[in-house]
Amino acid sequence: MRGLLILLSASLMAQTAPPKPAPPKPAAPKPAAAKPKPAIPALVTDDQKAIYALGASIYDSLAPFYLSAAELEIVKRAISDAAAKKPAIDVSVWEPKIQPLASAREKAASQAYLVKAALQPGVSKTESGLLYRELTAGTGASPQATDNVKVNYRGTFVNGKEFDSSYKRNQPAEFLLNRVIACWTEGVQKMKAGGKSVLVCPSDIAYGDAGRPSIPGGAALIFEIELLGVGN
Repeated sequence: MRGLLILLSASLMAQTAPPKPAPPKPAAPKPAAAKPKPAIPALVTDDQKAIYALGASIYDSLAPFYLSAAELEIVKRAISDAAAKKPAIDVSVWEPKIQPLASAREKAASQAYLVKAALQPGVSKTESGLLYRELTAGTGASPQATDNVKVNYRGTFVNGKEFDSSYKRNQPAEFLLNRVIACWTEGVQKMKAGGKSVLVCPSDIAYGDAGRPSIPGGAALIFEIELLGVGN
């Protein structure tokens, strides 16, 4: 009997004994320390400021592409790859597609802008698609298509980038009204001397899909025009 009790006691002790601790897991390797980014130099010297201006002008040239933040990262990668002489693609194959991409995106942005602009207070839309808004009423005569006019103006794209301005040249422009883009020929005839208006020109009555060296194909253009005089 005593032997049986000893066996039972040993069995109970085995069941109630605490489990043996699991062996410790090997420590995970420490991640490699990130390389510190090179410090951006302060803009102190003339060379540094000129290089900064270079970067700003490069970004300005990208405006017709309406790049997203992710697409700008691709541009940064391309610059780094080019500097390392390790391009990820055959650039010569894709270079011809750059201008069509700019035109397509400019056209899409222009169409979206025209829809919104047509709904703004004080805007009238003509059969040609011209959007006209008077800022200051003139008191003089309205020109005919065959008249010579004198104007000050500022031209911008739908993203706000200025592409031309007689104000910056400090010299008004003079021309025959039937010798300019159709948008101007139509829109300026709605004005009176001394007046100021905004013309929003769809590409069809501006420079079309062909564009100009400084104007992407398909671009809608916005002109703020001040009619200074009519006639010689």
